Amino acid sequence: MRASRGAARAYILAVSLCATLCVLPALRPGAGTPWTTLGLLTGLYLVCELPGRRPFFGSSVPVSAGSFFPLLLAAAFLLPPAAAALVAIPGSLVGRVEKPPVAARRVWRAAQLALTVRVASGVHALLGGPAALGGSGPGRLPELPYALLPACAAALAFSLVLSALDGSILAAAEHLPVRRAWSGLLPRSLGPHLVHGLAGLMMAVLWSSSYGPLAALFVLLPMYISGWAFAQYHREHAAHRATIRALVQAVDIKDTYTRGHSERVGRACVLIAHELGMARDRVEVLRFAGILHDVGKLGVPTRVLRKDGPLTPQERRVIELHPEYGHEIVRGIGFLGEARAAILHHHERLDGSGYPYGLAGREIPEFARVVAVADAFDAMTSTRSYRRGRPVPVAVEELKRCAGTQFDPQMVRALARGLERHGWSGAASAVTADDGRLPVPVSRGGGTGRDADAVAARGPVRPRPPDATGGRSR
Repeated sequence: MRASRGAARAYILAVSLCATLCVLPALRPGAGTPWTTLGLLTGLYLVCELPGRRPFFGSSVPVSAGSFFPLLLAAAFLLPPAAAALVAIPGSLVGRVEKPPVAARRVWRAAQLALTVRVASGVHALLGGPAALGGSGPGRLPELPYALLPACAAALAFSLVLSALDGSILAAAEHLPVRRAWSGLLPRSLGPHLVHGLAGLMMAVLWSSSYGPLAALFVLLPMYISGWAFAQYHREHAAHRATIRALVQAVDIKDTYTRGHSERVGRACVLIAHELGMARDRVEVLRFAGILHDVGKLGVPTRVLRKDGPLTPQERRVIELHPEYGHEIVRGIGFLGEARAAILHHHERLDGSGYPYGLAGREIPEFARVVAVADAFDAMTSTRSYRRGRPVPVAVEELKRCAGTQFDPQMVRALARGLERHGWSGAASAVTADDGRLPVPVSRGGGTGRDADAVAARGPVRPRPPDATGGRSR
């Protein structure tokens, strides 16, 4: 840990020195720095960053990273490279920082943005951007659409440098392989940065026109509003995750034998969804369904959930109520959408002998058919304190054996393909109960009856074909 922190600090120092060297030419006498434009842009960026640290109707203004990148890119288009790099420093040094160490993060942010803006401005100048904006003479109009070329190239350079620096500091601080630290950063940021570049170009055009700097602010205002709305969306999404996390933790505390099971079922659901080609928003809701499928256990007596030994017929009927309890718990949570039906019907069977309503075939909601497969798979492959987990290939074969009676064959095939493509790590080796007892094997003909979802042939109380629900329905 100390080595990682030392490497991160050394990297921050190195980038800070590079940023200092980048801005020094603008401070030399006779450099011809346009101090009026530089001062206005620097002050504007500083003012934009300050609200994130001040109360605003009882809370902080939700300023997210990137809310004011159009302003920095406008500086890259309007100023010489060294002067453009100066614009980012004061605002970054006073901007909002949510995690410690605060001082190091602010220094890093200032150096990172100064270096990034310097490169973007250099690319813009190299491609003749200032002349295309009409900066080589009074009264000249922008050379559109040519001005789009250097602006987009500058935005691309901005995205490349920012992503490279973000990945590098992550590799230094977290001791990750560089390739892994950089993975996905550029594809996620390139689109937004190109949009920021176009907004910055619009600001620069208005700034250079007869309307002056005041007109450029009309571009910044909608960008700030969109940033505010985006931050609000993320806050709402974080609240959704917190709600789900609280429910899952409550279930895990009550039923310690399946701790971690819900998260793994959510992962298996995502694996199946990707193989089925589901839309991204549906994949997220399906993950919620997998995570919350057993939330109805909160309504089942703890003595039944933690009972050692087989369940009586009466206890089995009690525990079979957990899908309905779960549906009642989540029915008022609007963002769950299709997940609510999955929670209610994930113990239905394709042949119609499941519960709570005995639905058959396509009557069972798609999400419920996915969760049923993911639920049984994790139950079979997870090692618990009272029995060992089965190897993944054995579990997949058992699912295939039960396809068409209990499980939807399409979902079973999707899971099998996903496992072949991505594998399944950790589920088979983790003991999920809290106690320290050694795992012991469970015979197929008997067992404790505690495991609700592990496969088949342990003689359920009410007659059914061999399946993956085991001796205890969870």
